[in-house]
Amino acid sequence: MAAKRDYYEILGVKKNASDEEIKKAYRKLALKYHPDRNQGNKDAEERFKEVSEAYAVLSDKKKKQEYDAVGYSGFHRRYSQEDIFRGFDIGDLFKDAGLGTEDFFSTLFGGGRRTSRTVNFENFFNSYGQEAGRGPFAGGAGGRYSAPRKGGDAIYDLSITLEEAAGGTSKQIAFRDEDGNLVRVNIKIPPGISSGKKLRIAGKGQRGAAGGQHGDLYIRITVLDHPIFRPEGSDLYMDKEIQFTQAALGSTIEIPTLEGTMRTVRVPAGTQSHSKIRLRGYGLPHFQGKGKGDLYVRIIVKVPRKLDRHQRALLEELVKEGI
Repeated sequence: MAAKRDYYEILGVKKNASDEEIKKAYRKLALKYHPDRNQGNKDAEERFKEVSEAYAVLSDKKKKQEYDAVGYSGFHRRYSQEDIFRGFDIGDLFKDAGLGTEDFFSTLFGGGRRTSRTVNFENFFNSYGQEAGRGPFAGGAGGRYSAPRKGGDAIYDLSITLEEAAGGTSKQIAFRDEDGNLVRVNIKIPPGISSGKKLRIAGKGQRGAAGGQHGDLYIRITVLDHPIFRPEGSDLYMDKEIQFTQAALGSTIEIPTLEGTMRTVRVPAGTQSHSKIRLRGYGLPHFQGKGKGDLYVRIIVKVPRKLDRHQRALLEELVKEGI
């Protein structure tokens, strides 16, 4: 569901529009294109998706701020559709119009599946069942759900060090469930994991409705920056400064490894600045695979900022020699 125009243009508001103006514009358009009022109209369905995506972003202060800073293309490089609708709470926005929400949900996410992780549609579904008295979840006392449904999934963001990512580690996390109870979960993090990857813990998500199963908990990993090494896939990169004379004449230097050891490396004579030296097998383990990546050392030739009289004289002699 990709918008083809600027979100403000989609909702017909100016960039400096207030939150209330944005909400009012969305409600007007959403009522116009709502699936209950446009049965079988594909164009209206696409417009409904479009205005809902725009409102999901512009009604969230953090997402709106990022969107304003980087624009549509930059924003979509950072946010998936799932990310955009995470936390999107329409509450009772259409309740007084007597419009249903199962069409809204299936239109946005396909087939009525509960795929949104933290989208709060509970009030919307309940008000629909009570007031409209129809839809797949209507029935029973007050029109509430009668069929068991699996709960929504949840996401927990966890930061680890590069050393922990390389060797694998175990962590215990704690959070509060819907009833305010403290839940502790032990997690085993496999070696070679990288930022953005998710680990699934079955049955630790949101509580299901009408006796349905709990959703799942996804642990989203962020690998913290390291003072020396930069990971790229399974490879590691680092910079090493050497003197001009070391580069010109060749030398032997000591290189640290992520394991905490030192490796002696030969710098060939005539090495140019920003050349790379490769240490095979000193990178990160391949995630869920065998072997390890490599360590690449970028050589930075250091030019002295100050020279004493003797050093300057020596260099001037080299200039005479054509060096």
